[in-house]
Amino acid sequence: MAVAGFIGLGIMGRPMALNLVRASTEVVVWNRTATGCEPLRAAGARVAASPAEVFTRARVVLLMLADEAAVDAVLGRDTPRFASMVAGRVVVHMGTTSPAYSADLGAAVRAAGGDYAEAPVSGSRGPAEAGRLVAMLAGEPATIEQVRPLLAPMCAETIACGPVPGGLLMKLAVNVFLITMVSGLAEAAHFAARHGLDLETFARVLASGPMASEVSRGKARKLLDGDFTAQAAIADVLKNNRLIAGAARASGVASPLLDVCHALFAETLALGHGTLDMVAVVRAIEARTEGRQVSAAVHSPGVSP
Repeated sequence: MAVAGFIGLGIMGRPMALNLVRASTEVVVWNRTATGCEPLRAAGARVAASPAEVFTRARVVLLMLADEAAVDAVLGRDTPRFASMVAGRVVVHMGTTSPAYSADLGAAVRAAGGDYAEAPVSGSRGPAEAGRLVAMLAGEPATIEQVRPLLAPMCAETIACGPVPGGLLMKLAVNVFLITMVSGLAEAAHFAARHGLDLETFARVLASGPMASEVSRGKARKLLDGDFTAQAAIADVLKNNRLIAGAARASGVASPLLDVCHALFAETLALGHGTLDMVAVVRAIEARTEGRQVSAAVHSPGVSP
């Protein structure tokens, strides 16, 4: 198999890249913080000195970066090095950005002589470590077929979602359900606790019924244990919420449940819990119960607390 490039070794990118290396793929990696590369180096990956070196050594480069600014910085958008890096390469955008941004990036890559695909993933750190993510792959059919084998060590399933930006639109649609579901779980657990119910029994009833899922079981356990170690952090979920709200406003789509969650996650961030897992949204619900709702700026068109 040809050399694969991987840029962005954060909470999701590192285990994803490790699974790629463990599948005997030859991988060259780069991360803005050099220490993030050490687990990959130890596993057998080649560590590049710069993003440009990754593109020089690999024909297909996977990007798992935090936001649009990070992608632009790595690729050198609006600089002469952009075309020289992406020409003849396949750029695979695996992070979560606005669909409009991804469509524009794809057009720029193709204009410079490269190919482009989206492959955002559904799942948090646990599924990333276990290689059980779900990839939503979008792009030209020939590009999709080049990229699909590289995703197999990281993803339990890869689902084609049509042309760009179909992958990111699908990711945002899935996240509407995730965000509202986890917020509802947090509120249900808070309701149970404030009525003196045994939370172990609450979790058992939930896990035994038709609403049970891997997410509900895992997040309920985190609530019971008070374990707010991030799998998907409040700040990241709020970023995704803003992207969904922006896409909804741009297309005139109503998102009433999401808008309520948007306010709750903004309040949770304002309370100082941005690095905690998304179940920490229960802290904003608790604050409302106790009459100490915080004022939080919600930066999205048409959304207010």
